[in-house]
Amino acid sequence: MSNWEEVGPERFFVITRGRDRQNAATGFDLVTLIIARSRPEPTMQPEHAAILRICGSPLSVAEISAHLRLPNSLVIVLLADLIGMHKIEARAPIPQAALPDLSLLEAVIHGLQRL
Repeated sequence: MSNWEEVGPERFFVITRGRDRQNAATGFDLVTLIIARSRPEPTMQPEHAAILRICGSPLSVAEISAHLRLPNSLVIVLLADLIGMHKIEARAPIPQAALPDLSLLEAVIHGLQRL
């Protein structure tokens, strides 16, 4: 695919069929993880097929956008299509483990030092 900055907005209009991110009504953000649930089909739009090919393992929306060299907003519209077709699964990223309270750690250290 060519660099999206080199093409006009008409290409994006064609790819999304005139829809925008607000019309897609999704809960995607840049860190939402996407994984393909099926393989691309020959009759699919090329951008949809490309997403399915690269999402064999989980990728974030931002990573998909970077791989395809397309704006995040356009990728979100394409992902909304694929969710509607049950071709992908979207997951929230794994949250970072919560660290224990600093005072608890200090108490453990002091207790170990007393031994």
